[in-house]
Amino acid sequence: MQNSIISELFDQMADIMEILGEDRFRISTYRRVARIISDTPADVETVLATGQLAKTPGIGKSSIAKIEEFVKTGKMTAHQQWLTKIPPTLLELLTIPGMGPKGVKAVYEKLKVTTIAELKDAIETGSLAKLPGFGDKKGAAITRGIEFLEKSTGRIRLDQALEAAQLVSEHLQSLSGIERIQPAGSLRRRAETIGDVDILVCGHGHPGRARAGSSCYLKGKQIIEAFTDAGFVQEILAAGPTKGSAIIQTQTIPVHVDVRVVPEKSFGAAAQYFTGSKQHNVRLREIAVKAKLKLNEYGLFKADRMLAGPIEEEIYQKLGLDYIDPLLREDRGEVERAATHSLPELLQPGDIKGDLHVHTNASDGNCDISEIARAAKRVGYKYICITDHSRSSAIANGLSPKRLARQIKQIRKLNEQLKGITILTGTEVDILADSSLDFDNKLLADLDFVIAAIHSGLAGSREKVTTRTLKAMDNPYVNCIAHPTGRLIGQREPMDIDIAAVIKHAAQTHTALEVNANPWRLDLKDTHCRMTIEAQVMLVIGTDAHSTAGLGLMPFGVATAARGWATKADVLNTFSAAKIKTWAKRKRPG
Repeated sequence: MQNSIISELFDQMADIMEILGEDRFRISTYRRVARIISDTPADVETVLATGQLAKTPGIGKSSIAKIEEFVKTGKMTAHQQWLTKIPPTLLELLTIPGMGPKGVKAVYEKLKVTTIAELKDAIETGSLAKLPGFGDKKGAAITRGIEFLEKSTGRIRLDQALEAAQLVSEHLQSLSGIERIQPAGSLRRRAETIGDVDILVCGHGHPGRARAGSSCYLKGKQIIEAFTDAGFVQEILAAGPTKGSAIIQTQTIPVHVDVRVVPEKSFGAAAQYFTGSKQHNVRLREIAVKAKLKLNEYGLFKADRMLAGPIEEEIYQKLGLDYIDPLLREDRGEVERAATHSLPELLQPGDIKGDLHVHTNASDGNCDISEIARAAKRVGYKYICITDHSRSSAIANGLSPKRLARQIKQIRKLNEQLKGITILTGTEVDILADSSLDFDNKLLADLDFVIAAIHSGLAGSREKVTTRTLKAMDNPYVNCIAHPTGRLIGQREPMDIDIAAVIKHAAQTHTALEVNANPWRLDLKDTHCRMTIEAQVMLVIGTDAHSTAGLGLMPFGVATAARGWATKADVLNTFSAAKIKTWAKRKRPG
């Protein structure tokens, strides 16, 4: 987590410098440091201690000093100094899709705009449209960005919620007398965005000191005080004997966290109740009422007699249901399937045998082929597919046909040298504006696995972006469509694409669809995964890794697919490398 925090601080300093019109070389340097730290797989403190960070190209002495200061003190003086140079609300403008540092600089210098509200006024009065480089079209795009931001306000990404939960859980776990800690709510269900982070805690009572039934109160009060007194707490919203609510600071973002202390005898019932979803809980209560039982966060009761409470699985068992995995608790048919003992055996991270979407430093990745292959082997994978960008992705240093041809030869040589892992040849080929592909079929035919993706023109009409995707799937060498809707959670809305038509055509053309495991994407999303599986189309879960650390994103994709009811049989990269090659060849001519 330290790596992501330090990376964010350097990026934020670069943002402020760009807004203030500072030296572009320094801005570029800070951006590069942010990227290197973000992509560093080992903890930055460890790399710093071994001296390896100082040897890393792109990180100078000044940056090393700032990183050392943060590791030792938890603060970065330079970052705090830069924050004083602009109005504190100005950085909020950067959260608007379509508003980069240059745009913020323009509205700040020319219009004295410092808040989102003032920016909205500038759009309404027409003053924004008069600025060079803006105009009515740009103003409309920024308005859509503000509307999108306002819709998502208060919700954070899954990885950000996990960071907050880990921070609080580790703090509480360090206390003596803690029995159990369980994240609940939408975080436990691995929803794509999270509102409040809910954490349940059970502690030992105090025999001989507490009155009957009050041990939870006494221990609860101590636990809640330990939570609200923690150094990461920014604002205490509520603090009672069994519940504490606070805004905590993870250094990158503030997060609302609720900690509840529950007695051991009710812990299972509380875990079920506070995990939700609301609709799932309503269905369970309906079953309980029909059986003349009462179900709440304290347990399952027949009159005053507790039938179940300490163990979550027993709640479902006593209601005549198989245990329902938290990932499925959305009232999407899981209760009916649990009643008929026909729930799917959900995909698990251990089922994944390899990663089919990985980038190297040949395009915009951070390490070479052998480095990422060895890292994949350490993860336990049997294979990995190198899918660097194609030539039209100039910003990503996309490969020319000649460079890709050389890479194919390089991979074949490496496969002769490396033991215990297979490197598959591949590409993430751009689907161009005219629906053609960035490489010709002769070159694509030389690859083991081809994924295609739209990276430009995402704001095109529904007909255009859908047609581009459908025509790409018609190509006999395209095996998978990457991040099919193109969304970035909290930053960019999905393309206006006819996903039902895409899934139908994928079935007709023997093309897989990706679940991009990056928590910024999670694309396909869970409901689209369910549609894909029902259409008997294969899923591919890819991390889109640009570093060895990126390989660790796989569980996010697995959870998203499982929320869509995916089993091992529904996901292509649960197959062996040989079986994947055979599967891919089925689409090819001859």
